[in-house]
Amino acid sequence: MGFSFPLRKIIHVDMDAFYASVEQRDNPQLQGKPIAVGGEHRGVVAAASYEAREYGVRSAMPSKTAQQKCPNLIFIKPRFSRYKEISSEIREIFFQYTDLVEPLSLDEAYLDVTENKKGIESANQIAMEIREKIFQKTGLTASAGISINKFLAKIASDINKPNGQKTIHPQQVISFLENLPIEKFYGIGKVTANKMKSLNIYKGGDLKQKSLEELTSLFGKVGDHYYHVVRGIHRSEVKSHRIAKSVAVEETFGQDLDEESQVYIKLDELTEELCRRLQKTDVKGRTLTLKIKYQDFTLHTRSKTESYYLDTSARISQLSRHLWHSRPFDKPIRLLGLSLSHLNIQEKKMEMQLKIPFPDFYQQ
Repeated sequence: MGFSFPLRKIIHVDMDAFYASVEQRDNPQLQGKPIAVGGEHRGVVAAASYEAREYGVRSAMPSKTAQQKCPNLIFIKPRFSRYKEISSEIREIFFQYTDLVEPLSLDEAYLDVTENKKGIESANQIAMEIREKIFQKTGLTASAGISINKFLAKIASDINKPNGQKTIHPQQVISFLENLPIEKFYGIGKVTANKMKSLNIYKGGDLKQKSLEELTSLFGKVGDHYYHVVRGIHRSEVKSHRIAKSVAVEETFGQDLDEESQVYIKLDELTEELCRRLQKTDVKGRTLTLKIKYQDFTLHTRSKTESYYLDTSARISQLSRHLWHSRPFDKPIRLLGLSLSHLNIQEKKMEMQLKIPFPDFYQQ
């Protein structure tokens, strides 16, 4: 099937169990063992090794639940500075091929290689080279998905994990989507998938039978997205510069805070860390938000926007205490967080038109 819009060569690279793999690489004694990066007692799992995943341990799972599923699970404290260091090395490899790199997190990114620095026609070949260079440089494995848009590339990268890749060729797109189980569509979570199944939508082919009007009536604005992606249409471009909307810090405490003096100390610590991050990124902002999670897991936020930029610890500390006093201190505190938004960053828009002939889009 042909498409009425220019086709692109998009690669989604996703590191395999990145945080956990880094820990296993740096500490050979952890290799082959089930490990979880995250807090052991009151936190959540940030990443799980494949050995831990065999027991059902997953990222974002409460640590207590993870421990119950895998009694011999080894918890490792996160080392984000180390993960960032290795992530930077990986991105340097990406930039050897294209400047159109859109990081989603430390361990995954989109690359637009329609036009690339090495003049390689095959996106499949580029993905293989990148994965090999990542392994040679870091000793870590990555998976990749390759297709005509970000949506399909993201789905494809998960198909042959770990340490594999999948290409969805232009001529395969429609049949692939029609046969794809609805829960495998990127962005469709468990709740939405269950709703679709109640409407007899089990695969992309079932979704495709619904009109645009039906889908927007059933799912609101996102119905328009479902209508188009099941037809292989997803026009979002790879953005080489993701603009930060906020800078945030937070801490979950090993013991709940039940004294106001403890809260003041933690707010000052969070303020200093927030200021360090602001200085590192050379930004400042006008809106400060205080995040409070209580012992019973109820969550409250309070924000205030100033007419000037907040860029010193004294100003942020004063405002954080003001926000704290706007709520009664009536139960123990489990978590505190501070974030600064309305940053002084001007978003730059890049327009790019890519046209390539259909026949040589991919090569094996």
